[in-house]
Amino acid sequence: MTQRYWHRVDTNGTWLTHDPRTGRPLGAPPGEDLAALRAGLGRPAGDVPRMWRFYTCPIDDRLAQAGEVSNEQQAEHAALALYGLHQQSKKKSMHHPKVPLGKALYLLRASSRFSAQAVDARVNAAATTTGPAPLLMRLRGLIDQLRVIDQPLDYDGLMQLIHDWHYEDGRRRARRRWAVEYQVWAQQDTDTPEAPAS
Repeated sequence: MTQRYWHRVDTNGTWLTHDPRTGRPLGAPPGEDLAALRAGLGRPAGDVPRMWRFYTCPIDDRLAQAGEVSNEQQAEHAALALYGLHQQSKKKSMHHPKVPLGKALYLLRASSRFSAQAVDARVNAAATTTGPAPLLMRLRGLIDQLRVIDQPLDYDGLMQLIHDWHYEDGRRRARRRWAVEYQVWAQQDTDTPEAPAS
């Protein structure tokens, strides 16, 4: 499995002190890294040199020769930028492998920090977008709200969702997955992290 920048945690979302493969020190990301990632918000993949060292996707030589990037590279860039926003000034990891986006957003809804109707409206606005650019604009607002309540989510899953949003069939599948995740937590409380106190 490719090691993404947010893979600094174990399966329970706790910071790793060292990379298990290389022994390199890890822990919480430094502020300068997060600032570099945030510089990518609203910018195309490859457009922010400070972010280049964080990219892990393979380069498609055919696209590179034409000065273009793959949808996978675009999705990784967007997920990194959103992670930089989400993790800013947080001691707790905002990447948690066991918290899909829909579950995180349900916990946002349950937190009482924002009205349930307002969260439902923002989730609906994001889920009904028809392309990656409007999706990312909506996700940025939702990530801001998740940040307010210290609610992490699975950034591997988020990157996959952003990638799938580039394709009509992928969008439909991702939207169904997202809907199930968002709605199912209303009936379940087993193995669900508590919504942070407001």
